[in-house]
Parts: sequence; C-alpha cells; structure tokens
Amino acid sequence: MNNNHIIHDVGIAWQVGSYSDAIEVGAGHRWLYISGTPGLSKGGHMPDNIKEQTELAWENILNLLNSAGMEVEDIVKITQYLTRTEDIPEYSKTRKGYLGDVKPSSTLLITPQLGWDNMLVEVEVIAAKK
Repeated sequence: MNNNHIIHDVGIAWQVGSYSDAIEVGAGHRWLYISGTPGLSKGGHMPDNIKEQTELAWENILNLLNSAGMEVEDIVKITQYLTRTEDIPEYSKTRKGYLGDVKPSSTLLITPQLGWDNMLVEVEVIAAKK
C-alpha cells in the first residue's frame, strides 16, 4: 500500500478476503476514478472464461493507472462485479496475481448480468497518489 495511505483495520476484512477494512487518504492527493472495466481486448475480443476475462480487465486497469502515472500501490478502492458465484475463487486468485500484497478496500457483488451477455466480470477502481 502507498505509504501516504493509512489503513484502518477493525478485524473484519482479513476474515473474508484479501482487502482492507478502510483506507484513509490525506490531503493533496490526485484522484483517479476508473470506470467499470470488463475483460475485453482493445480489438473487441472477450474470452468466454473468467480467468482470461479477469486478466484482460486487470491489464486494462494497469494500463490506465500507468497512463496517469500511478501504480497498483495507489489503488484505494475496488468494486468488482461477477455474474456467477462459482467464479469467485478463480477471480480472487487471478486478482491476487495483479495486486500482490496490496489490499485496497473492496466490494464484490454478484449480479445476474453485466453490459453484454457474455461478460463475466467488470472492475471499478479508485486510486490516489500524492
């Protein structure tokens, strides 16, 4: 986690997953709000499995962070949408590969459908950097 961010831990998050209960960002930070990002390639290809869609979504997010001069460590909040409960373990494993030890605040929602019929995952990110 970015050294300018303060993690507030009340002991709930670590029991559920790999995220923080709350993150405080001090004054003077630049904020980046990344829209819901699906597992879609620049050429318009969307794989039919959760692992590949998750990889594409996170690659797109990393590219957006990079374009703003930010890194994974600057992420303070993630909202994730999946269409199938059974995809949670694979999604979580793949996400961990991109986040490493970074544990932003996080929300995971299961929804019956996203923007396209074959869309299995969509990820929103908020990042802050001094």
